[in-house]
Amino acid sequence: MARSSGFLETLLTSNTTERYRVGFSLFFLLGIWLVVGSFSSGLPNNALLMAAAVIGGYMAINIGANDVANNVGPAVGSGALSLGAAVLLAGIFESAGALIAGGDVVSTIKGGIIDPTSLKDGQTFVWLMTAALLAGALWLNLATWMGAPVSTTHSIVGGVLGAGIAAGGWGIADWAVMGKIAGSWVISPVLGGVLAALLLFVIKKTVLYRKDVVPAARTFVPWLVAIMAWAFGTYLMIKGVKKIIKVDFLTASLVGLVAAVIVFVIVRTQTARRAATMENSTSGVNALFTWPLIFAAALLSFAHGANDVANAIGPLAAINDALSNGGVATSSSIPLWVMMVGALGLTVGLMLFGPRLIRTVGSEITELDKTRAFCIALSAALTVILASQLGLPVSSTHIAIGGVFGVGFLREYLKSNYATQLHKIMEERDDVDRARLKPFLDDFRSASVEEMEDLLKRAKKKKHVPLTKSDRKRLKKVYKEEMVKRSQLVRIAAAWIITVPASAVMAAILFFTLRGLLI
Repeated sequence: MARSSGFLETLLTSNTTERYRVGFSLFFLLGIWLVVGSFSSGLPNNALLMAAAVIGGYMAINIGANDVANNVGPAVGSGALSLGAAVLLAGIFESAGALIAGGDVVSTIKGGIIDPTSLKDGQTFVWLMTAALLAGALWLNLATWMGAPVSTTHSIVGGVLGAGIAAGGWGIADWAVMGKIAGSWVISPVLGGVLAALLLFVIKKTVLYRKDVVPAARTFVPWLVAIMAWAFGTYLMIKGVKKIIKVDFLTASLVGLVAAVIVFVIVRTQTARRAATMENSTSGVNALFTWPLIFAAALLSFAHGANDVANAIGPLAAINDALSNGGVATSSSIPLWVMMVGALGLTVGLMLFGPRLIRTVGSEITELDKTRAFCIALSAALTVILASQLGLPVSSTHIAIGGVFGVGFLREYLKSNYATQLHKIMEERDDVDRARLKPFLDDFRSASVEEMEDLLKRAKKKKHVPLTKSDRKRLKKVYKEEMVKRSQLVRIAAAWIITVPASAVMAAILFFTLRGLLI
């Protein structure tokens, strides 16, 4: 299994196979063109429908390549899943979510950001949606190439806005809705980051900072995983299957509660069984979160496939409806072929181009272990639930990435509480004391937060370590270490900010180009 996983990982990430991955994606798009052409030959403007289907498939590929990393990246970065296993898991559950719970009807104007009734005719509407879809896909392609996870919803929102303004003027847009979307740039990552950091701090205080980690884990870990089960049970009912089963929050919460009770009993039994052989350390506790992380990655992928497939097939369904019926509709039924384009495109994009962003989310922002990844996954579900009840506009992408940054900044803060003045202490000593202190301070610098406190207690008892009481207090202050890569923070934040305007400008240019070519 490990060998096959390693082979798959090499196949999906090696530069030597990149041309084959690109070639396969082009072959997939060619297949869409031929299949749609075979059954649409009798329709007027069937070439436009064929082109729109190819663009929809291209958009779905880019959604799979960019957005799915948020669901499985933390699990991969923590070691709960290998990259190859994560790609297979996400591919299965993304396509299952799209096909099973993607719905029969989809909104054609994402978020109600423009009023299609102000357009002159159905042909203009087709050009608008085609330009929006292509612009959103091109921006996602660029963001993936840059290694920046961005919101696919914001990409298509920007495309519809830009093409809509080009087609109907500034008055076509609902600027109040756009204001809420802009607000989500701040709300989403802040909520996700704060909640993930808070969860990690609670776990450290209740389990990891205890002298006897195993008894603390036996007490608290089943409750933590049960909370996760409730959150994901509720999340799945609210977001994952909302298009096939309409439930209110109370019903969704009760489903989550049943899941939580079952999971609590199972995890408490397993934790008690493993306690006798479990290592009394952070790594021992980490092992308890492996399966919860795998289930979280699967459920997040299922819910993502059910929700975000609409970003690819919503405009395509609208174009198909407009060409078939000659009108403009704010919602359209989804033919099976349209849903297949979206579901297969998501899977193709994820498997061929997703590993780059999975690595960015999982390991290139901050170092993740299973406990930290657990906090990120749980914060993503809890934040979506909280935001949906408060009516706040949030982006699942921004929440997940905010959670990664929140965990990283908390690590910096906690590390800083113990170790600032290492250099100053060394500078204040003579050569003899410096030589005696160096081994201790080297150990201290490389220690985990939990180990630092123990080192200071032992140093207090050992006379050969020349640390005064005031030195020990200073060591509890700060040794600043960058545990969050600031270059990633700047790059991702910049990509988030310009997603809507960039895709809007692209869409406006594409709309005028299409109109000029097709009139």
